[in-house]
Parts: sequence; C-alpha cells; structure tokens
Amino acid sequence: MDHFAGLDVSVNETSVCVVDDTGRVVREVKVASEPDALLQVLKNGAYHFKRIGLEAGPLSQWLFSALADASLPVICVETRHMRAVLQAQINKTDRNDARGIAQMMRAGLYRPVHVKTLRSQKLRMLLTHRKLLQSKAIAVENDLRGTLRNFGLKVGIVGKLKFEARIKELVENLPDLVVLVEPLLMVRRVLREQIGILHRRLLAIVRDDEVCRRLMTIPGVGPVVALTYRATVDVPSKYQSGEINRTGAISHCGDEMMRVMLYEAAQSMLTRTVKWSWLKAWAMKIARHRGMKKAIVALARRLAVIMHRIWVDGTEFQWTREAAAA
Repeated sequence: MDHFAGLDVSVNETSVCVVDDTGRVVREVKVASEPDALLQVLKNGAYHFKRIGLEAGPLSQWLFSALADASLPVICVETRHMRAVLQAQINKTDRNDARGIAQMMRAGLYRPVHVKTLRSQKLRMLLTHRKLLQSKAIAVENDLRGTLRNFGLKVGIVGKLKFEARIKELVENLPDLVVLVEPLLMVRRVLREQIGILHRRLLAIVRDDEVCRRLMTIPGVGPVVALTYRATVDVPSKYQSGEINRTGAISHCGDEMMRVMLYEAAQSMLTRTVKWSWLKAWAMKIARHRGMKKAIVALARRLAVIMHRIWVDGTEFQWTREAAAA
C-alpha cells in the first residue's frame, strides 16, 4: 500500500500527517522542525511513501535537502497554489493544513517548485551579502554628501578611492564637524573593505566555473551578472534511462536581483560596449523605432534566452549572425 505525507512547517514545529492511498489518516504527529526529528517519523519501515509534500518557505530548502538525501520522495509545493487549495478548509489549523497537504499529494493536486542546490544557495548568499554591503556604503556616502551640503560643503564628483580624502579636506578646519563625520567614515571604510573581500571571493568562484566563463563571452555580461544567473537559474534538468542520457531545459526561478542584473548587462552592451555584434545591431534597431528604454528591456529578455542556450549547449557567444546560425 502506498502512503502520502503532508508537512506543515513552522519555525519551531512541524505538523506531520500520513495517509494511505484510500485517503485514510494513518498517523498525525507534531515534531520539531529539524531533519532528524522528521526522519524519525518518515523513515518508518511500515510506510511506503509515494509523495511527501511541504510548502515552499524559509526552512523548506534545508528540510527538502535533508529528506531528499535520505531517499524520500519529497516535493516542494508552490506557495500560492497550496494556499488556494487549503482555503477550502473550514478551520485553519496546523493539523488541518498537514492533512490538506497530504491529501493534495495523494490526489496529485500540487504545483512543484524547483529547490536550489546547496551550492546555488551559498552563491546566492554571497551575492546578496555583497549587494547589501554595497547599498549600506552608498547610503553612508549619500548621507555625508547631504548633511555637509547644509553647511555649504560640496563633495562634488569624486570616486570611491578619493571619497574619504575629499570629506576630510572639506572639514579639516571645522573640528566640530570632524567628530561627527569620522564615525561614518570609519563605518564606510569597513564596509568597503568587506565588499572587496566578498568581491574577490566572487571573482575566484567565477574563474573556476566553466559555465560562468562561457556566459562572460557575451558582451555586457561580467562576473557579477554571470554568477547571478548561475545561482538563480541553478542546474539543467537531466533525463537518464538505460542508454539515454539527455540534458534538458534549465529550471527558471526568476527574481528581482536577476532582472536587475540582466537590465544592467543590456544597458552596458548598448552604451559601453564598443565592439559591434548582431545582438547589439538588433537592439539598436528597436531603439530607433521604440526608444532606448524599451530596447534595453527587450535586450535583457533576449540575453536571458541566449545565456540559457549557451549554458545548455556548452557553446560561447557568436558575434555574427552567420556564426550564430552555424
């Protein structure tokens, strides 16, 4: 007899419901939201699990990986789809949600989502932390510019390396302002140092990653864009059976960071890249008829498709249409 399980995961505890293939509840229990506690329940030899479902959430990647490593048929379900199904219940409780998820698994009424590999999660963490430190450093610099302007002190156009020297130059004869700006300069200094450390780590990863190096053959695509795409899109799907060994499409899990990176890459190609290519010619034609902003958006979307194809095919960017068509 086949069994199905539903896991309603919260930060501290997880409600578990196990049903058989007739829909009868076999077991209900609440355990700690820890892999070991869940495995004690689910690795019971009396159960022959066909599907185990849990909702996508903060702990889902961690728990999913642990259950999958234990050879359990775990499925991560798309949040909005699950909520729409569970809303049909009269009473909203953790126990009832676990029951509803188990029945969804039994009936096949679910929409699975791709759970990123642990490596992709770590890459994403690197990119997110680097971006966070950058935003904080920029916020400190903008605050210094704005507050000093109130005293008639204009920082002007100055690069990151000379910014601190410029601030000290402006306030050197104003000791009451020196004591106010120094803490912010110290914070900015530390932020910039740590950004440099993370960026060097990012470059080292890209140098050792064959996919990222191929993605960077596309004009406008640098290390940050390539690694963001690598971490966001994750891995190609694979089908292997007997003598068939086929690499298929890549799971797409689009998000804001990836859209921003693609837009920046498209903008860089159109405004900074000197060397001409069939792709830039295509985008410039759109710009002449519909404007630069729409051309950048269109190019960003096409870049995503080209990067996907380069990843799957194991090829590099072709600068001419003839070479691309070959």
